[in-house]
Amino acid sequence: MLQINKESDTTYTFSLQSESGQTLLTSIAFKNREEIDETIASLKVLIGQSSVFERKTDYNGKFLFTMKNSGGKIIGHSMLYSSEAGMENGIKNLKTSISLLPDAIGL
Repeated sequence: MLQINKESDTTYTFSLQSESGQTLLTSIAFKNREEIDETIASLKVLIGQSSVFERKTDYNGKFLFTMKNSGGKIIGHSMLYSSEAGMENGIKNLKTSISLLPDAIGL
């Protein structure tokens, strides 16, 4: 499920949740509605590129990933996972959630 949030008069964020309601990806703040709409429209293409996911470990040993656009700019990040396998499953679930988004999202 895709949720778009208006953070202020000029900034927007989005989040993608699994069917069970777990947040899989939280976006950065976008400057305007057009920018966020273009990013959301590109998600289905991006998930087919392995280079868009950057896997990381935080200072407490928790795992997370970021998702980048085709230009290499971070567009969102995951929650923290206790294991690498959990993080990989999160990426898999995110790809599934994005693939199920309608082609024309009523934004």
